[in-house]
Amino acid sequence: MKEKYIKPFVSKYFFVSLLLTIPFLLYLSYKTSLGSTTKTGVEPPPSSTDPGLKIRPGYSTYDSYIQRQLNKTLNPKLRKIWTTRDWNRKIQVFSGFFNDLKQKNLLTDSSRALCIGARMGQEVEALKRVGVSDSIGIDLVPSLPLVMKGDFHHQPFDDEIFDFEFSNVFDHALYPHKFVDEIQRTLKPGGICVLHVALSRRSDKYSANDLFSVEPLKKLFKKSELVHVRTVDGFGLDTEVVFRKNK
Repeated sequence: MKEKYIKPFVSKYFFVSLLLTIPFLLYLSYKTSLGSTTKTGVEPPPSSTDPGLKIRPGYSTYDSYIQRQLNKTLNPKLRKIWTTRDWNRKIQVFSGFFNDLKQKNLLTDSSRALCIGARMGQEVEALKRVGVSDSIGIDLVPSLPLVMKGDFHHQPFDDEIFDFEFSNVFDHALYPHKFVDEIQRTLKPGGICVLHVALSRRSDKYSANDLFSVEPLKKLFKKSELVHVRTVDGFGLDTEVVFRKNK
């Protein structure tokens, strides 16, 4: 008689235990997956063997890198300067750059344009003022309606939708190859990418890399051809590099 009751009890106990254990295991699996993605950005800490491009040390996780960038972007003193004293001055300078690109037929009024790492959106506003109305920016912190939230290592857009992309924050890329790959992914064939970079001086304390020549950029833009390199005076950045995505 005992045996008859023991077997159902054991089976029932095993079944209940299994039901309780499965959700816990799924939770552990989710946390492990989530942790590996947010802490490392799916990649190990970056490094570079190219002497012309050096990744700055000090970022053990992707989260620590993001927090470092947010320390600048969310700085209340800087945000006040960007929206007051610097606002019109930067729009005027960016407008000059974009008008010059229009004269060279690298940018048109019908271009769909993206500004990468646009912060408060001065460059987006400048594009609109020179006639490029279909323009938007991305940054870790949005500033609507000019700038939406987005990580330039993982642009929140479909493939091949922009005619023109501009950025003056290449030095803030922890993974330069991902920064460039995302530009080439979202640019249409024949699309133009314009980067303003610092070659003759080191960038600010929030930079994640140091660029010493144009050669590393040429290697990174594997799906594009170099259009021109020229000297500019762009808020501490001294060189304009333009690429055209291969058709």
